[in-house]
Amino acid sequence: MRLDPIKIVEYDARWPALFEQQRRRVEPLLAPWLVRPLEHIGSTSVPGLPAKAIIDMAAVVRDYDECAAAFDGLTALGWCVAPEPGDSAARKWSLCFPTIEHRSHHLHIVEAAWTGWQTWLAFRDHLRETPADRDEYARIKRELAAADDRDRPAYRAGKAPFITGVLSRLGPSHNGGG
Repeated sequence: MRLDPIKIVEYDARWPALFEQQRRRVEPLLAPWLVRPLEHIGSTSVPGLPAKAIIDMAAVVRDYDECAAAFDGLTALGWCVAPEPGDSAARKWSLCFPTIEHRSHHLHIVEAAWTGWQTWLAFRDHLRETPADRDEYARIKRELAAADDRDRPAYRAGKAPFITGVLSRLGPSHNGGG
């Protein structure tokens, strides 16, 4: 169970280094199944974007079931399996570091066949390149967190229309699957 409130903080220039630190630890364990390098995703991957101080990482693997063999090694590094709603249907694994309750990193392991991971990259890249949308997204996130810093479903649902709108403007290859 999550104990940390939804707290939006100003962008921290250390976030890319914090991603890199865990990428160097995790990527070798997942290497046999990866189809591309680990990616820094989510709001902490967008320079200038206020965010929850949780580094989101995406690992795109060949096969969902096969990569479970890496979990003993990930656990030994301090990662915890933290299933989220919809994970198994999407053939996705969620892991957190150092604890589920007070995570600093969230690793999303997804099967390459699930196209949702492509929308994560498209949205990230768009916000990196479009300051007006980055700033509007920051406004929405702050407003939602201020309304109720414990209601994660409402926070996610409140962001969804903006995300969907951006992805629809990017075209059909970016608005499906997740």
